[in-house]
Amino acid sequence: MKKAIFPGSFDPITLGHFDIIKRGISLFDEVIIAIGINAEKKYMFSLDERMHFIKEAFKNEPKVRVISYEGLTIDLCKKENAEFILRGLRNPADFEFEKAIAHTNRKLSKIETVFLLTASNTSFISSSIVRDVIRNGGDYSILVPASVNLK
Repeated sequence: MKKAIFPGSFDPITLGHFDIIKRGISLFDEVIIAIGINAEKKYMFSLDERMHFIKEAFKNEPKVRVISYEGLTIDLCKKENAEFILRGLRNPADFEFEKAIAHTNRKLSKIETVFLLTASNTSFISSSIVRDVIRNGGDYSILVPASVNLK
């Protein structure tokens, strides 16, 4: 069984994340969406809210599971018997950042990182942009799955 961990803070999940997960489902038997907990980071949405947004977005997809974790992603992969880390790339800066992490993970373990390019219509979306739109009262609904409903 091919399992992939898709790690992130998902604060909140965006249509870019959604696209990568949907495409990952066709490549893997199970995609585990792993919400990382970082005590140093200030989140806009609580862990429960972020989990709800994702679970609701994929409620009809049996190949998706949502969990939270602390620590190294490779340790989570070992715990979950996942052989792959799934990551999305929006631009060259993402590639450089993710490449360094992938090389480090590969040096520390046998876990392979699989990169998918985001769709051109979602490549501009990031969680930080969505949070800024929300903070300023803009229409965030065109940037996130319908499950991210703040009304």
